[in-house]
Amino acid sequence: MALGFLPSLGRERFIVGNAHAETQAVFKLPDLGYPFEALEPHIDSQTLHLHHDRHHAAAVAGLNVLVEKYPDLAKKSAVAILSELDKVQEAVRAGVRNNLGSHWNHSFYWDIMTPGGAKEAAGDLRSAIDAAFGSVANMMDKVNAAGVTRLGSGWAWLVVDKRGELQAISTQNQDTPLEQGVRRVVLAVDVWEHAYYLKYQNKRSDYLKAWWNTVNWDKAASNFARAPA
Repeated sequence: MALGFLPSLGRERFIVGNAHAETQAVFKLPDLGYPFEALEPHIDSQTLHLHHDRHHAAAVAGLNVLVEKYPDLAKKSAVAILSELDKVQEAVRAGVRNNLGSHWNHSFYWDIMTPGGAKEAAGDLRSAIDAAFGSVANMMDKVNAAGVTRLGSGWAWLVVDKRGELQAISTQNQDTPLEQGVRRVVLAVDVWEHAYYLKYQNKRSDYLKAWWNTVNWDKAASNFARAPA
């Protein structure tokens, strides 16, 4: 069963040495897809620039170092690897968790904030949110609470859990919900300090409240629609 939304992870093939050399996977930082100022005033352009071009880029660089030590990065999907991290060699497991997790998380995060989509939840996703939380406002409160109470760095998520129900959860550092066997990831919000500190300082709750103004609900609906019944 395919799990989760799989963003474009910028993995390409190139020839090493000569035309007969073995191909090797190289990860590249995916384009953001919109200008750094596109999410103003809710997320400032400087934060978005540093977040994408420095923090996400660092994870991509780490992946390229890991490819030599763990060739499966070139052979398996990110979802397959992150869903079964216990099968990754112990010597590289932490590096895979941190770098591939960061790459997957950030790629999802950029996508869900793509400008131009619906500004409110509708259709089947809206019905599922109302059934699970009572209202969209209550769902937002639950996701915000998951983000605010995440000690240290991490992420808050809206997912379709193993039972097929919507749930607000959080993960630490660069962990993903894929390890928990979720059926689908619908929304993701980064609560590492580098995602908000330049504009909101230590007021993570203010950032989370403002962040909902950036959500592309068409993207969220598409993520939810892919969840198996």
